[in-house]
Amino acid sequence: MKSGRLEQLSDGIFAIVMTILVFDLKIPTLLEGATNGDLWRALISTYPTFLSYVLAFAMLFNYWRAHHFFVSVYAKNIDMTLTNINAVFFLFVGLVPFSTALLGREDNLELPIIIFSINVIMLGLCLYMMRNYVFYSSTIKNPEVKQSEIMRGTIRTFVPVIFAIVAIPLSFASQGLALTLLTLAVIFNFSHQSTRFFGKFIK
Repeated sequence: MKSGRLEQLSDGIFAIVMTILVFDLKIPTLLEGATNGDLWRALISTYPTFLSYVLAFAMLFNYWRAHHFFVSVYAKNIDMTLTNINAVFFLFVGLVPFSTALLGREDNLELPIIIFSINVIMLGLCLYMMRNYVFYSSTIKNPEVKQSEIMRGTIRTFVPVIFAIVAIPLSFASQGLALTLLTLAVIFNFSHQSTRFFGKFIK
């Protein structure tokens, strides 16, 4: 299989999944004669769904970007093992709309946070396996990568996993704090400076 086929599949899956996320945002149904105030209050009531959409969209963008670097930039060829790891990764990418919808509709319960967190954990672990296989497999050709760059990639991969693991027990104490922690993990991965900062202490 040529690497271009895997890249096309990846872009297609991410594009579809990121588009599907918005389908859970519904226009509120109002009674006849409703005012602007009624509409505004109805829109405000949907904020958990909107926030979960933003969270999932940003998270998927981070994973798409990481996948692009590992498979399209670093890997100069692909083999069956790398293809299989990608298949499992795409499986959990495809589950994001479900776990996100559950999180947005039932944000006051622990189980949706647990399911979403497990989804994040599995995505991160699959990405880590993919990254390691690309860098260290004897069958994959790749350019020489600095150890500091590998370390930053490890940090960016594992911060969401660690935060998601902590969010699971934290959800039983405070759903709000658990959701904040999951959000911070996404924000962290948008910052290049954060990984450079932590990388200084993990060398």
